[in-house]
Amino acid sequence: MLPPEWIKFAYQRIASYLKPTPLSFDPKIRIYLKWENQQHTGSFKLRGALNKVLSLTDWERNQGLVAASAGNHGAGVAYACKLLGIRATIFVPHSAPKVKVNRIQELGAEVKFVEGGYTETERFAIQFARETQQVYISPYNDVQIIAGQGTLALDTLKDLAENEAKTWLVPVGGGGLISGIGAALRAFAPKPSSMPKLIGVQSEASPYMEQIYYAGSQEHVVESPSLADGLSGAVEPNSVTIPLVKDLVDSMLLVTEEAIRAAIRYAWHTYHQVIEGSAAVVLAAILSGLVVDKPALLVISGGNIDPAIHRSILDNQT
Repeated sequence: MLPPEWIKFAYQRIASYLKPTPLSFDPKIRIYLKWENQQHTGSFKLRGALNKVLSLTDWERNQGLVAASAGNHGAGVAYACKLLGIRATIFVPHSAPKVKVNRIQELGAEVKFVEGGYTETERFAIQFARETQQVYISPYNDVQIIAGQGTLALDTLKDLAENEAKTWLVPVGGGGLISGIGAALRAFAPKPSSMPKLIGVQSEASPYMEQIYYAGSQEHVVESPSLADGLSGAVEPNSVTIPLVKDLVDSMLLVTEEAIRAAIRYAWHTYHQVIEGSAAVVLAAILSGLVVDKPALLVISGGNIDPAIHRSILDNQT
């Protein structure tokens, strides 16, 4: 279990750097929405990245930092490194959304492209960090990253009255966000009777953690392209998030690509919010009728979607 003190320390460490993100309620479908798409860099990933980078020693920072990312984690690391004057190298898949790559480069990090998907990108980044003796910053397999993500729950609990949300829905890739939120809820929910159900959501196109959760292995997963690009890719073997997810999460859901498209459209037409596919999975689960225990809280994890893809989804062309 992640020590609760680590999440508190993370909150104290990064609070002054974060942009407060709003929490809203939709009475029609009885959901709360935590809009992390409005965070600096457009994603919750900044929380974990900042906490990790700020926790490093001067010697580690001077070595330079390396990350593998579908885009949002890389931007978080790049943002933290720009604040502190640290050299950063971010490996991304060749297929990474241009809007995310541009944001990483605008923040001053060097971008290296890798042929293949996120799994190959992560492998190349880890190898590069090892060969150059730089510090590798995992997007999820790191307790400081997880503690940083857990600060999202502390922010949200401040704005929620006891028992207001019966269920929390969280997008899941490698499991860092839901592990941090789960640890924070277990430690800081007002009392056991107010503990909500914690549900993870992935795309059917890349159900790695869902398979680990239910089948104990991701060996037979066949991945296909997904609008939820930030959730794609295999989980690093022996990741610290695997036992945390199994311990803290009540269930895992899968949604279709069409449901993700519909959720992106719904967010725009109903809330006037631009959300990316990785964030839309939780809203897709609600709109698909997969969640019955309400009110539910949805973590809208990011908004970095390619504008052309967003337009085509709104026009029903993608």
